[in-house]
Amino acid sequence: MNRTAWLALMVAAAASQGCGLSTGSPQDRQIVSVPLTATHVNAGKIAEATLVDEGKATGLTLVIGGVPDNVSRPVHLYTFIYPGTCSRLGTEPAYELNRIVLADRIGRYAGWRLAKSVPAGLEHLRSGGYSIVVRTSPADGNQDIFCGKIP
Repeated sequence: MNRTAWLALMVAAAASQGCGLSTGSPQDRQIVSVPLTATHVNAGKIAEATLVDEGKATGLTLVIGGVPDNVSRPVHLYTFIYPGTCSRLGTEPAYELNRIVLADRIGRYAGWRLAKSVPAGLEHLRSGGYSIVVRTSPADGNQDIFCGKIP
């Protein structure tokens, strides 16, 4: 299954489980999709982040297609927004989004979903040269498994 078909399936699955991204009319909100690239420890897996403008904050939904085989279940994923690009991240994250780390299973084999809120507006994130990093839990080695530059 190609990436586009998989992501369409994930969005449909999330919607069918009542996992809407926001309330309000589409004209009131800006939505940005960020493809996440798997790192070498998670090669072959796919994921995407969706950012939704919520005024002074930004909703962030992650749809993860796979994690390394050695990641314990249930899956706990840590999310960070770093200044810089995936090939050259800043030394410290600008935002640590780890109040909720337990990922929800989407279907039996489809992947995982995680929803978060970033305490910054979408325009700030888009203009600041930031990247989203998804990492395994400390118990699973704190390995970066996905990264994507916010356009």
